[in-house]
Amino acid sequence: MVRPMVTRLNFSDSDFKAKFSAKLSARSDAASDVNGDVAKILDGVRTRGDGAVIEYTERFDDLALTPDTMKISADEMAAAEKACPKDALDALSMAASRIEDYHKRQMPKDESYVDAQGVRLGWRWRPIGAVGVYVPGGKASYPSSVLMNVIPARIAGVPRIAMAVPAPGGVINPLVLAAARISGVTEAYRIGGAQAVGALAYGTDTIKPVDKIVGPGNAYVAAAKRQVFGIVGIDMIAGPSEILVVADNQNDPKWIAADLLSQAEHDEDAQAILITDDADYADEVEVAVQDTLKNLNRHDVAAASWRDYGAIIVSNDFSEAAGLVDRVAPEHLELAVEDADGLSKLISNAGAIFLGRYTPEAIGDYVAGPSHVLPTSRSARFSSGLSVLDFMKRTSLIRCDADSVQRIGGAAVTLAEAEGFGAHALSVALRLGHNPG
Repeated sequence: MVRPMVTRLNFSDSDFKAKFSAKLSARSDAASDVNGDVAKILDGVRTRGDGAVIEYTERFDDLALTPDTMKISADEMAAAEKACPKDALDALSMAASRIEDYHKRQMPKDESYVDAQGVRLGWRWRPIGAVGVYVPGGKASYPSSVLMNVIPARIAGVPRIAMAVPAPGGVINPLVLAAARISGVTEAYRIGGAQAVGALAYGTDTIKPVDKIVGPGNAYVAAAKRQVFGIVGIDMIAGPSEILVVADNQNDPKWIAADLLSQAEHDEDAQAILITDDADYADEVEVAVQDTLKNLNRHDVAAASWRDYGAIIVSNDFSEAAGLVDRVAPEHLELAVEDADGLSKLISNAGAIFLGRYTPEAIGDYVAGPSHVLPTSRSARFSSGLSVLDFMKRTSLIRCDADSVQRIGGAAVTLAEAEGFGAHALSVALRLGHNPG
């Protein structure tokens, strides 16, 4: 077996910044290569509805559908759940319970108050009316993604949650359908790819349009979500998985190796990075990665990711490493160090932080509680992981009476006139008793 050689960097090297920047920008954006094809698919769905969805599903998923068989019936979902092993269903139920408990605590509160000028102000939160949840079904099936996308929507109060899941050759992992029942999906369809995104966004005779689409997918799904944004809302454009592990030499190298490969095995374009302050320990982890790779069922995928995008960085100290973390802005960040809480306070950019030696990222993928739908491709600099708030909208509330409009209205008239908007100024001035005639 050829050993995948990983990039080794040292913070003290004079060319570190250049090499580090090159490593961060190495992954290509595959979605740009499929934009044209996706636009044609979306246009077909927009203009021909069910006919286009059925045509593309047969072409890409080798599955012949009719409008009647596009929908997954409640009986099919119940039968799929009965076919699942009990231990898997128990694990799904445990995960669902923890995800539900976590997201209930995120529910925002309405507010109403009267300010010093007598104006009543506030806001109210309401759920989005309908959400489409895309669940991947190509290289792997993800029942956990069903839980992580659907449960926050249900907790937010979304009344209609439509799931789209591809069924290549007619096959859907029964655990995906079990997860849909457990989490609260209200309707489900055996369609995938850009055509599923188009159906959810534009609607067809069979599928009513939704207001927002969430969930990860391949390059075609990502490109489709980009192109329908504005017609519907989207959660984010999910790129390949990422993990950055900051670890000292008190960790078992095998543990850290497994943590790095837990994301590398997702996709050849995934990225796993280790930062440590001990060069000898870095060697031990690299050897452990090679040993672990030998026994992985997704060896080829993980090996390619580690070889092409993996990195081991030796830093002088961990406070210095915090600056590197913020530059990477990783989707997943493990802090396997003595003072994980203290180090976490120095870091601003990360989708989720896993604190301490006994908190591997995989716990977050399944049973911790927070949604595992997290910002990738350095977007943790400006965005957050999926939450209840992604399925709600906030409306501002403003009420003036005759006295309070007198107190603040003059400034509004002045500003409207300064901007050249006469009707704006007039609408306030009339309520102040001023009649320009």
